Amino acid sequence: MKRQLVIGGVMVGAAGAGLGWTIARKLTAPVGPRHFNLTLRGVEVNGDRQLLLLDRTCDTEAPGTYNLWFEHGGWAQLGSEVEDRGQNQVARVIVGVSPGLTPRAGDRVSWSGIYYATPADAGLDASDIVISTAVGPAPAWRINGDTSIWAIHVHGLGSPRAGTLRGVQVATELGLTSLVVSYRNDGEGPIVGSGRSTLGVTEAADVEAAIGYAVRRGAERIVLFGWSMGAVIALQLATRSDYAPQMVGLVLDSPVLNLIEVIKANCQRAGLPRGAGLLAVPWLTNRALARRLGLPTRISFSESDWIARADELSVPTLILHGANDDSVPIKTSLALAPKRPDLVQLETFDAGHTLAWNSDRERWRATVSAWLSDHLTV
Repeated sequence: MKRQLVIGGVMVGAAGAGLGWTIARKLTAPVGPRHFNLTLRGVEVNGDRQLLLLDRTCDTEAPGTYNLWFEHGGWAQLGSEVEDRGQNQVARVIVGVSPGLTPRAGDRVSWSGIYYATPADAGLDASDIVISTAVGPAPAWRINGDTSIWAIHVHGLGSPRAGTLRGVQVATELGLTSLVVSYRNDGEGPIVGSGRSTLGVTEAADVEAAIGYAVRRGAERIVLFGWSMGAVIALQLATRSDYAPQMVGLVLDSPVLNLIEVIKANCQRAGLPRGAGLLAVPWLTNRALARRLGLPTRISFSESDWIARADELSVPTLILHGANDDSVPIKTSLALAPKRPDLVQLETFDAGHTLAWNSDRERWRATVSAWLSDHLTV
């Protein structure tokens, strides 16, 4: 019996290690192609309005402005109006399409909060530039404004830099110069090693190189916009970078403030027990196991726990977070804000992950604009 128990324990341990390895690999996976998991059910024309029929889901029936990306190329911007088409379908009004796109029933599409594909789509006059990083050239967009105040826009894990254009509009309207950056292994920046993400640990060096670019060109004050994992990078730089003294504000949308909580939430989202996320921790935090996973370095979970590190914050911070975020739980933002009421302002939205802008574009823009105006005039 004792021998059977030992064998059983070994098997359970092996199974746990295997599940942890799988979760860790999924979490740090190289950027893959977009998933086109919706089918366009029909197209309606009602006067000068064109509507797209979609299966009813939590996404497709959500109020706000969103984008549909088409598998055969192109996109359609959708307005906030949602029309019922029976129990199983909704209709969304098209408010803009990419040149040459003609939506047709049967098209495979992808729902997204990334509303603009390029700076031009967002009405921004941008230049394509390259940031020299220690691991190679990283493409970026530069939108000119006051050369003494720069905004650096940092996207999240699995999202292209175009996702940050929602925030670039506000920075541009306030007269800031903006850099919309890429970084290693994000699908646009340099490919390093296995192509896996280190969840902001090594990527921060590439964003720091972009800040150096700005400083060498006259930047005296820096605002960092960080979306999701981009907030990990922004917070790391605001506390440890040589450029930290120039940083005067952080604007964080759906910020990752505790990696373990994020891993647990995404396990639950995938149908696994939340606690299964803990099985991935050794693979990420142990140097030898991290290398077996394909990572160049270990990941410190304590360094990403900003609830515990709240006393180390020194830069005024605006957090925008959706109450329905099932990827990065809002509870971490709700926990941080009262710990540092002198520095942190939290605005909540009825939205999912990085969809606060989409759920209420005017409020998001007005909030960010007012906060930046207050903090940049001090």
